[in-house]
Amino acid sequence: MNKELKLFFKRFLPYFKDYKLQFAISITGMIMAAVGTTLTAYMIKPVLDKIFIEKNEQLLYLLPIALVFVYALKSIGKYLQIYYASYIGLDIVRRLRDEVLSKILSFEMDFFHKFRSGELISRSVNDIERVKLIVSNIIPHLLRESLIIVMLLGYIFYLNPMMAFISIVFLPLSFKPLSILAKKMKALSFSLQEKISDLTSKLSEIFNNIEMIKANAVESYELEIFKQENQKINKISRKAVRTNELVSPMMEILGGFAAALIVFYGGREVINGDMSVGSFFSFLTALFMLYTPIKSVAKLYNQLQDAVAASERIFFILDRNSNIKDGTKEIKQKIKNISFKNVSLKYDDKYALNNISLQAKKGEKIALVGNSGGGKSSIVNLLLRFYDTSSGEILFDGINIRELKLKSLRKNISIVTQRVYIMNDSISKNVAYGLEINKQKVIDSLKQANAWEFIEDLEKGVDTNINEFGTNLSGGQRQRIAIARAIYRDPQILIFDEATSALDTKSEKKITDALENISKDKITFIIAHRLNTIEKADKIIVLKDGRIVCEGTNSSLLKNCEEFKHLHGIKK
Repeated sequence: MNKELKLFFKRFLPYFKDYKLQFAISITGMIMAAVGTTLTAYMIKPVLDKIFIEKNEQLLYLLPIALVFVYALKSIGKYLQIYYASYIGLDIVRRLRDEVLSKILSFEMDFFHKFRSGELISRSVNDIERVKLIVSNIIPHLLRESLIIVMLLGYIFYLNPMMAFISIVFLPLSFKPLSILAKKMKALSFSLQEKISDLTSKLSEIFNNIEMIKANAVESYELEIFKQENQKINKISRKAVRTNELVSPMMEILGGFAAALIVFYGGREVINGDMSVGSFFSFLTALFMLYTPIKSVAKLYNQLQDAVAASERIFFILDRNSNIKDGTKEIKQKIKNISFKNVSLKYDDKYALNNISLQAKKGEKIALVGNSGGGKSSIVNLLLRFYDTSSGEILFDGINIRELKLKSLRKNISIVTQRVYIMNDSISKNVAYGLEINKQKVIDSLKQANAWEFIEDLEKGVDTNINEFGTNLSGGQRQRIAIARAIYRDPQILIFDEATSALDTKSEKKITDALENISKDKITFIIAHRLNTIEKADKIIVLKDGRIVCEGTNSSLLKNCEEFKHLHGIKK
């Protein structure tokens, strides 16, 4: 057994230990199937010698009944083995999928920027499906076929040791080529799984950007890229089939040589009277039955490489830890003050924020303005701990943000962005997302977000289902539901990133007034390009190239900040 296989079994052993009863039944079934197979070969001898040659009438009535029993034993055993092995495999796959997604969800945002969504989907679905094959199919079949091989070998050595030796003398010749084929199969399987990830990623990209694709009439362009990726998968798949199927003819040819020698040697034994016709045909039957499981084991061993390659990709996920370490402290009191002290943030080698210091107090509305790339979103990312500071610290009432539990921190923050996230579910579940649904609170939140006016006319009201991405709603309607979601959570910190950009002037005015009321006892951060929406902000922070260039009220900045004047379009 090679190193990768040993590691595979070592990693899966903790899972297998939870299914002792099912394993016991499955192994019992394997033994029944192996015994039934061996007895099938054994019964050729009395059928030929006692019935056809000696004309024993009594056995004529007994042996057919025995044959029915043997075949029943074999088939029931096979059923028990397959069902309970599948039960174990399916349940391990269920647990693996849960664990993989749980692990992925715990990773920092940087991980999701480096790995394409399609690749993560492929690892969570396709790779785990391959592991299911090894657990519920390949391993049980390997064990059963190996058990049959051992029993049939024992039987043919019992019948005639010399003939048994002759029949297996060719087997060692197959070990080296089988080993080479197995290594090649593993490499091909790994490449195939990588290419399937690429294809899944491409499909995900196409479906997520379908409006842009159709608007630019580039369907044929995207289809051509897909065809190229699909052709690569087809090419590798053909190589894998070719490699895997080479096992069968190789074993057949070796089996043919063995059978030829046995017919010659056994025929002489029968002619010389050293062996009965029944014993010879019983031996020959057992030999032919023996080569079938040997061929299966060789083929299954090749298929095993496919699952081992998939398991390596899965365990890469399970073995990885998030770069954002969870804290130990809960937020139990009202947050009064947030401080950024000399905070810097680097993405790779580039500074997104450089030596930022700012204060935000309860009840304040802090506006962040500046050109693209100024660092506005980076401040929000640090507040949510999507990233950790490269230097400096962020304090919540004097407690370093790194000391806070991530769940406690994010439970106290609501964010509404330009990109609205809508789930394929009811309006009420979208508003109360992740929380217990209180219908009246949902309606109140929708009213505050100026969304109730279009929902109350719907036949099912808040129980109306929204399509994936909210395609049955307008952009403004989707954004108002997102604002209602933020209101429903009743957080201590509100973040609005161009939250009213998809609304008309009238709706924007209503929501701005509503936000004035709900943000009175909260800390509110507003990212805005439309500067008229932040005129009432308590503090406006002007950012440029990751640095704070100005800070003050709207009126003071219009007088004293050149960068703010430039954003307003005021020329010198």
